[in-house]
Amino acid sequence: MDNRLDELDYKILELLTQDGRMSFADMGRSLSMSRVAVRERVNKLVDCGVIERFSIIVNPHKIGLRISVFFEIDVHPQKMQQVANNLSENQYVLSINQMTGPNTLHVHAALRDNAHLEEFLRKNIYSLSGINSVNSYVLLRGFKPKTGGIKIG
Repeated sequence: MDNRLDELDYKILELLTQDGRMSFADMGRSLSMSRVAVRERVNKLVDCGVIERFSIIVNPHKIGLRISVFFEIDVHPQKMQQVANNLSENQYVLSINQMTGPNTLHVHAALRDNAHLEEFLRKNIYSLSGINSVNSYVLLRGFKPKTGGIKIG
């Protein structure tokens, strides 16, 4: 499939970002298309990589992860990949990004409380080889949470 999307593809993506469990039949009714035509388009969007996967969003607070923490971790350049790989294995780490500029990893984690934050720093960050410095920032309030990638429509 050509990666160019038409208006119907964008409408399908918008519907799926609003409700990832919407049936092909319901999408078809909304778009005046058959269920089979919608299924074929969705399959093509998956096959060409526009839709990477179908997933759920878990509310961290509902499972006891009450604080959201962002870390700026200054890493020795030769250890960047190793540190990123190590942190990516941690169940509490939500994202890891390397930005332009200094040799810094930006890490987002969901943790239970301040005691868990202290333990996380000690066992999962300070213990890693190649860490030069760490700044941590506890989220007070979010204004636009990430809930499904790019907004369509």
